Amino acid sequence: MAVMSARKQINVQAGILSDCASLNKLIDEVWTKSGGIRFMRDATRGGLGSVTSELVSGKQWGIDLLEEKIPLRQEVRGMCELLGFDPVYVANEGKVVMVVDQQYANQALAVMRSHPLGTQAEIIGTITASHPGRVWMKTTVGGKRIVDLPAGEQLPRIC
Repeated sequence: MAVMSARKQINVQAGILSDCASLNKLIDEVWTKSGGIRFMRDATRGGLGSVTSELVSGKQWGIDLLEEKIPLRQEVRGMCELLGFDPVYVANEGKVVMVVDQQYANQALAVMRSHPLGTQAEIIGTITASHPGRVWMKTTVGGKRIVDLPAGEQLPRIC
């Protein structure tokens, strides 16, 4: 949202600063100090929604996400609401999405949180056999919604 705000010269006093970052040191720490990493990808193209939807496509398993666990700063949420974007699909070049074996998940989370770029890391979901090839999100109001690949152009694009 920081990039979008600067590009479009949106004059909003939201105080949104870019959190774009090189993740190589964070990833190296998690890789060397924990185990069970099965998948990782940054959320630059299409945000969390696209990453998870692409991950389950054609698979015999799905993903359950918990909206309340997804770290999202209030100023970013507000800007998304103002511009009509679903924050799940907003690009974020400073975050990594990982799938880690359940037995190693807390260990990987602790390693991430001990790194300056991972202090807000959370376990945001689980792999499930109940809906193969689909991502479902339990919303903060208690409902459920499908998280699918976005139709049309992915906005805002970072690069």
